[in-house]
Amino acid sequence: MTLPDDLRHDVRTLWEYHDMRHRLRPADVGIGLGSHDLGVATFAAELFQAGMFPLIVFTGANAPTTVERFPRGEAVHYREHALELGVPDDAILVEPEARNTGDNITLTRRLLESRGIEVGSVILISRPYQQRRAYATCKKLWPEVDVICASRPLPLDDYVESIGDADRVINMLVGDTQRIAVYAERGFAVQQDIPNSVTEAYGRLVQAGFTKRLL
Repeated sequence: MTLPDDLRHDVRTLWEYHDMRHRLRPADVGIGLGSHDLGVATFAAELFQAGMFPLIVFTGANAPTTVERFPRGEAVHYREHALELGVPDDAILVEPEARNTGDNITLTRRLLESRGIEVGSVILISRPYQQRRAYATCKKLWPEVDVICASRPLPLDDYVESIGDADRVINMLVGDTQRIAVYAERGFAVQQDIPNSVTEAYGRLVQAGFTKRLL
């Protein structure tokens, strides 16, 4: 399903806002954040094979949006996919309990500390539209670590095609945009600037009925 032409500008505005445009550089650990998007595991494997980090942590239990696709849990399925792509088993840790982005960060940090693994830098690998929220959450909960955000470098239309559901992508984009402000207000994440163009695009998409992922 392709993006409707009348929504394209607003969807692209949100899409570009969530892209942190971080420049990749080697880090101590790659952290694959669980979701419905198996491309996160694909890109984590590609970055590992490119020498960007020596260790991957896949983190995630299930959410209502993933339980049917990944019945054994997001992190478990991510690990299996990465193994199929050639990542060695001893280069992967699994954190299977996280149910939100805050859990992803907190429980991954706890897992690494329990293994005696010192971490000064991480690459957070997520869905493209989760980058900004993941960054803001990590800076709040793990402020001393150097954090880089990364996603599969797909153009918007290619990403929608890879997911196969434009409505789902738009709803997730709208939901993540709302969470940037709300989670900062609730103390879950650091404050992020939200340009007027993003606020206006978000409002129009809410008015158009993309409210399934709103809090």
